[in-house]
Amino acid sequence: MNEALNLLCQPQWRVIDQSAAGMHFNALESFGMDDTLCESVGSGEAPATARTWVHHNTIVLGIQDTRLPFLTEGVQFLEQQGYRVIVRNSGGLAVVLDEGVLNISLIFPEAEKGIDINRGYDAMWLLIQEMFSDFNETIEAKEIVGSYCPGSYDLSINGKKFAGISQRRLRKGVAVQIYLCVNGSGSARAQLIKQFYDLAKKEEETKFIYPQIFPEVMASLSELLSAELTIADVMLRLLQRLKANSSFLFNGQLNPLELELYPGYFQRVVERNEKIGTI
Repeated sequence: MNEALNLLCQPQWRVIDQSAAGMHFNALESFGMDDTLCESVGSGEAPATARTWVHHNTIVLGIQDTRLPFLTEGVQFLEQQGYRVIVRNSGGLAVVLDEGVLNISLIFPEAEKGIDINRGYDAMWLLIQEMFSDFNETIEAKEIVGSYCPGSYDLSINGKKFAGISQRRLRKGVAVQIYLCVNGSGSARAQLIKQFYDLAKKEEETKFIYPQIFPEVMASLSELLSAELTIADVMLRLLQRLKANSSFLFNGQLNPLELELYPGYFQRVVERNEKIGTI
């Protein structure tokens, strides 16, 4: 974990907090934003950046999900439940975003030797462990079979998943992204994704193996820690840990270069979704 700690210890941490903008902020904008930050941080035109974001009632699909044989039926079901459906540009499968889910993106510059992919994951895992160390619960990183968007860096407590991590690498910048189910029902979110796959795949044979979801293996941090956590509570914990791992922590916005780059990256995300037909 020493290498992960070294990665977390940045000379400066810029924080771009968009966690309160959920109702007025499209999730497509978030993925365009992280690509923009990858280029600016990777080129040395901006310091290491932590961006936080919350979106209301959005299902984010992975590229593999767009190949489901009855995708249209599944998307229609989600929209009937009041969710907007988009496709992201990083790896993974379908996840739920709502007002109880905090997303954190850590954007690092790739050093001369580069950042090993596991080192990026370990840095985020270590950060989450530090943020909730006062609860004296072991936070494991391993695949939770039966969860949605399963991966080897699913974060769990007592076998129940509350977070998933992905990475995006672009122009010498690395974005390590996590969704944290802070409050609400983790199993209810999983039940929604289960119904989506039941409708979008049915009994059809597919080359790609989609997850068989068991809602009971997912929960929120509030449920697992028996604590009424809010997004604001978790934001405070995040800021405290970033401050402890930096000599200079500051709130920031996009710089002039990033404002120039952003429209292009956003347009790419929009075009990808238009091509697939989700917007």
